[in-house]
Amino acid sequence: MPTVHAPSSRPTAVPGLLVATSGALVALAAAHLMPGTSPLLVAIVLGVVVANAGLPAAATCVLEPGLGVASKRLLRVGVALLGLQLAVSELADLGWGTALVAATVVVAGIGGSLAFGRWLGVGWTQRLLIACGFSICGAAAAAAVDGVIDSRKRELVTTVALVVVFGTAMIPLVPLVAELCGLGPRTAGLWAGAAIHEVAQVVATGTALDAAAGGVLAAAVTVKLARVALLAPVVSIIGVVARRRGDARGDDEAPPIMPFFLLGFLACVALRSTGLLGPLALDTAQTVQTALLTTAMFALGAGVRREVLRGVGWRPIALAAAATVWVAAVALAGVLSVSPR
Repeated sequence: MPTVHAPSSRPTAVPGLLVATSGALVALAAAHLMPGTSPLLVAIVLGVVVANAGLPAAATCVLEPGLGVASKRLLRVGVALLGLQLAVSELADLGWGTALVAATVVVAGIGGSLAFGRWLGVGWTQRLLIACGFSICGAAAAAAVDGVIDSRKRELVTTVALVVVFGTAMIPLVPLVAELCGLGPRTAGLWAGAAIHEVAQVVATGTALDAAAGGVLAAAVTVKLARVALLAPVVSIIGVVARRRGDARGDDEAPPIMPFFLLGFLACVALRSTGLLGPLALDTAQTVQTALLTTAMFALGAGVRREVLRGVGWRPIALAAAATVWVAAVALAGVLSVSPR
């Protein structure tokens, strides 16, 4: 008599993905009701709350596969789609001086932040995530770096939370300091694009400054995207360094120096540069990108338990504050060298 095999019960990602999507929808709605609030920060806080709400162990096991998909695959797709915000022609319109300022901010920002972190005693992977997140493009940069180094989930979650909190604080601070320093609206906009962490935060600041003089928002966002353009080469260099240090992500086989999602990022830049995509397609892609990153942030937050949060300490917070001030100072010096007040 033939043996009847019971169907294998493989874990499904559906429950976790549904929970992460629901959390993202709540975060997006909250951000819509409270202008200036980042949905990424709301999502990550919601995820932490859910993770520490005393869910039964069985429920946690059911949700884990889907949360893992959201925190890795959806996150990387969101980073790739970020390339659709960047056109090569826009970078060319900046001029060599402003483009050099953006490159200087990224290089000096990362170098200075790593030095501060070393002095504070912050671990290499944590300070690298903070340095790149604060110097390039916030959560997307931190996620990209996390793809090539062997960092802990807690370190990525901490970095994302810090980059969103400190970047959001800069939204009112940059216009205030710009006014105290006597900067004109366009110069202030260039400074915002060169100094603030997240693209969305730059848009919020540039919108406020644009009321004083037209074209400020476009200038701020273009400078910011010039920093975003350096994401792929920076992560490739970090991948090489991580391999040499033995800190590359992966156990049996080292990951490629240029991860596939960064190749997708470059492909999206190329597609945007062709001019084939209209405003509707670009707006839709940006909405999808925000939704994916928000879903991923909820999943990342859901992976952090109470006992893990206790071990964060004050050092990453101090590094985040130092990195914010340092990047803003380098950006201001650079902008003043190429733009009159």
